[in-house]
Amino acid sequence: QLQASGGGLVQAGDSLRLSCAASGRTFSSTVMGWFRQAPGKEREFVGVINWSGVRRDYADSVKGRFTISRDNAKNTVYLQMNNLKPEDTAVYYCAVMGSYYSRMGDYWGQGTLVTVSS
Repeated sequence: QLQASGGGLVQAGDSLRLSCAASGRTFSSTVMGWFRQAPGKEREFVGVINWSGVRRDYADSVKGRFTISRDNAKNTVYLQMNNLKPEDTAVYYCAVMGSYYSRMGDYWGQGTLVTVSS
């Protein structure tokens, strides 16, 4: 089970950190990803992190502004979002990934809404 939290209403240029708490004993060996879905648009890939946290990759639209990290002791993955833009407004989801190279989630949690005002 995955539960994202930390969303809210912020202004352009602000920062926000999302968290995703996972249940289960296999979290530390699981590749995790973040996705988002803006109103009227399809869900899109944001970023991925491997099991150890050493390898990370991001969508071009967030590269240099967003950072994914994880704490395996807490079964939690994070998405630090800096310099937010109105176009970052979306529901953000964390997901279990089939592999580090996949850009589709295998299992989804409930999302958290991020709204960025201009």
